[in-house]
Amino acid sequence: MSTLALPLNYHERARILGSSTLYEASHLACAVDSGIRPIWDGAFIAAPAYPLQCAPGDNLALEQVPRGSVLVVGTGNFIAGYWGEVLTVAAQAAGVVGLVIDGGVRDIAALKARRFPVFARGISVRGTVKASATSVGQAFNFNGAEVAPGDLLVADDDGVIIIPKAHAARTFAEGESRADKEAHMMQALTEGRSTLELMNLTHWRHRP
Repeated sequence: MSTLALPLNYHERARILGSSTLYEASHLACAVDSGIRPIWDGAFIAAPAYPLQCAPGDNLALEQVPRGSVLVVGTGNFIAGYWGEVLTVAAQAAGVVGLVIDGGVRDIAALKARRFPVFARGISVRGTVKASATSVGQAFNFNGAEVAPGDLLVADDDGVIIIPKAHAARTFAEGESRADKEAHMMQALTEGRSTLELMNLTHWRHRP
């Protein structure tokens, strides 16, 4: 498998591991600003990213987004209702699997009812103008994490991370190893062993 390809079954593997474990396993500065949160509880995304930047107040277009991608939209942290039910219907028809945006969205009840995962900085009834995006499909720094087409974006209740596709296979391997160790530790804790013992820190008990 090429190091530039996403690992097999990455969606379900990411759901099991979660963004926190994958972030720790990546050893990269790949976490997005924690102010960008899921619009409805339990929303989850694990998909190749497709970046788009637009000027404050501009609306979005979907024509160039590859099927199976998550749209990553930089607005300059401008809170307006960039996205609502109409764009959600269009996105689902086009095969877009989710949205991560540093601006605002609206029609929250409809987004939740349609089970379309959205992570945004805010909610706003204020609409936007119809204008073209300033950058489509080009890499940029999205609120603390670099994003390029095809990078793996994982978003859940803990937050949003963007793993460069060249590091995805390694990150999954290290994440699964970390998860196995934690599972064994938690089993030992339920059996009555202490964290000091499990982490070889029992000598701290005897410090003067």
